[in-house]
Amino acid sequence: MNLDATDLRLLALLQDDASLSNLALAERAGTSPATALRRVRRLLEAGVIERRVALLNPQALWPGGGGLTVLVEITLDRQGAEHLDAFETRAVAEAAVQQCWRVSPGPDFMLAIFAPDMPAYHALVQRLFTQDANVRNVKAFFSVKRAKFEPRLPLPQAARPITPA
Repeated sequence: MNLDATDLRLLALLQDDASLSNLALAERAGTSPATALRRVRRLLEAGVIERRVALLNPQALWPGGGGLTVLVEITLDRQGAEHLDAFETRAVAEAAVQQCWRVSPGPDFMLAIFAPDMPAYHALVQRLFTQDANVRNVKAFFSVKRAKFEPRLPLPQAARPITPA
């Protein structure tokens, strides 16, 4: 899909705040509301915009400690396509697994997991790792501080939103 400057401005604005009304989005992008609406629909249909979500603050939901963020390396005993697919299917079905990446070289998978507390994480470990005879090695890294969390993607060209004077 070819993205022009208007598409890129809309995407940049939506990455900052997907809750903007169409009118506000159009104004900030320097286009008409009809054009903004049509283009955003086209970007959604083409899969450029995967989905619109709210990013939640774990500290606000769990003020006592913010829950646990765990980065986990998983190495399987057998790496055939069917074994990799089976583990991946189980991992992505777990609500606590926020990200699941097949990686190479090194471990077979990297998971980003969020659990509200250690008992919840332990229950996940039992379900996902311990009960799977094909999981050979698990290496977990517990986050002690979130220095940056930015889901924004760099855009292919400089797309600077037009800000009203």
